Amino acid sequence: MTETTALIAGRYRLLEPVGKGGMGRVWLAHDEVLHRQVAIKEVVPPAWLTNSERDQLRELTLREARAAARLNHPNVVKIYDVLHSEKWPWIVMEYVPSRSLQKVLEEDGPLPPRVAAEVGLAVLAALQAAHGAGVLHRDVKPHNVLIGADGRVVLTDFGLATLDTDGAITRPGLIATPQYLAPERARLGLSSVESDLWSLGATLYASVEGRTPYARPSVVETLTALATQEPDPLLQAGSLKPVIDGLLRRDPRTRMTSAEVERLLLRAANGQSTDLEARRRRRMRLILAAVLVTAIAAGSGAAVAASRTGGAGGDLNQASQLSTAVQAGVVACEQPPPSDAHPVPTDRPGPPGTPKLVNGFTWYFRPGSFGVGVPIGWRTWSVGSTACFADPRGGRVLAVDPIRPATEDPVEGGRAEERRLIDAGVLPGYALVHLKPLSMAVPAAEWEFTFDSGSVRRHAAALVISHPVADLIVYWATDDADFPPNRALYDVVRASFRPPPPGAGQRLPVFASGSATS
Repeated sequence: MTETTALIAGRYRLLEPVGKGGMGRVWLAHDEVLHRQVAIKEVVPPAWLTNSERDQLRELTLREARAAARLNHPNVVKIYDVLHSEKWPWIVMEYVPSRSLQKVLEEDGPLPPRVAAEVGLAVLAALQAAHGAGVLHRDVKPHNVLIGADGRVVLTDFGLATLDTDGAITRPGLIATPQYLAPERARLGLSSVESDLWSLGATLYASVEGRTPYARPSVVETLTALATQEPDPLLQAGSLKPVIDGLLRRDPRTRMTSAEVERLLLRAANGQSTDLEARRRRRMRLILAAVLVTAIAAGSGAAVAASRTGGAGGDLNQASQLSTAVQAGVVACEQPPPSDAHPVPTDRPGPPGTPKLVNGFTWYFRPGSFGVGVPIGWRTWSVGSTACFADPRGGRVLAVDPIRPATEDPVEGGRAEERRLIDAGVLPGYALVHLKPLSMAVPAAEWEFTFDSGSVRRHAAALVISHPVADLIVYWATDDADFPPNRALYDVVRASFRPPPPGAGQRLPVFASGSATS
């Protein structure tokens, strides 16, 4: 009898392998008694395990069966039977034609936030059922979430689960995947409902970002980052950002509760905007009106061609060239992207000799001009000589702009731009945080400030660099409440920026009006 026709326990005929991991594989099998398809988990321990570790693995296998068998929930894979062989038990489970969430992410890319929210609701429901039965999963990750061909989402692999009557097994080699491990588990080995929820947050993070919140080259670096750093900034979470941030809080006592998670996931899955998102849309409409009014009133500089979408009031359509418009500089990038804005290219190399950017960023570089790291998925366009970049979901803006006249002192250049923008009336409620020199390879300063935009307070940080042709300003802004968690993104942008080479001549080191290529 060949392996693929083996009959297990005189009842289950193995058909083909459908999954494989470091500790075993899963077979599609046919139940000869009930005439149905089942999945059978075969434990295949690695040869390097000691006898003691093999005993622990056997206990983990039986623990998975006991834990999952206590649950009867549509989002949990059902356990039908446990078969005992001479060496290892086999677990007979419900067969769900599916792909793992990990496989979906690898083959199809990150999920839209609304779809990820639906997956999150299913996993949360499974965890709520488990926690209600006194079971901790302890290994929630995309590999253990199955997306069925019929759309059903199930949580599987309770091999590391603990029952409320069990003692913990703490073999380091058999712990959960480090990238999805809650900080308190990594530090103290403590498992709880809250640590399962942290792992759900990390799974949601990976679902929308396509990477883990602590993506590092090695396990040691991952665990070090987990113990000492905040999660990598979210770039594509959209309406899921509040729930992911709430789940990935370092202190389990302040972590978002299951009920709070469910409420926010339901809103995201139903396409309901959070209050913050609604304020952002209102702010964008107000900024658009303010920028255009200011441009008409100020009356000098290059023309600004406007093709913008209005809010509830309708379309601005193709606005004519404003012959008396001011070149609004970085503030012009606060308005919504035009219809011809396009995604930042991800297939272009960075400036010669520059290092690889961190995950989630790509180089935006023009030979003989500037280079800067931009979050992947953002859109770019130009307003006069200003290069604009923006998160398509709103709220976060990056701009690169020349400011004249050129100075040898970037702090003075920042003060001059501060006076210009205040005099133009485009920074209502302006408050300076600081304007200070920076230690960089070129003369540079950092200018940080806040201002009002409609009913929303904005927070900006700008890198000011002296250049022979024109000083350069690299502007980064978010809503004030979002600035602290986004500070790491600005730090990446600031560290990545490459000004034009000294021999760039008298050419402006940014776009010509109307150019949006890279």
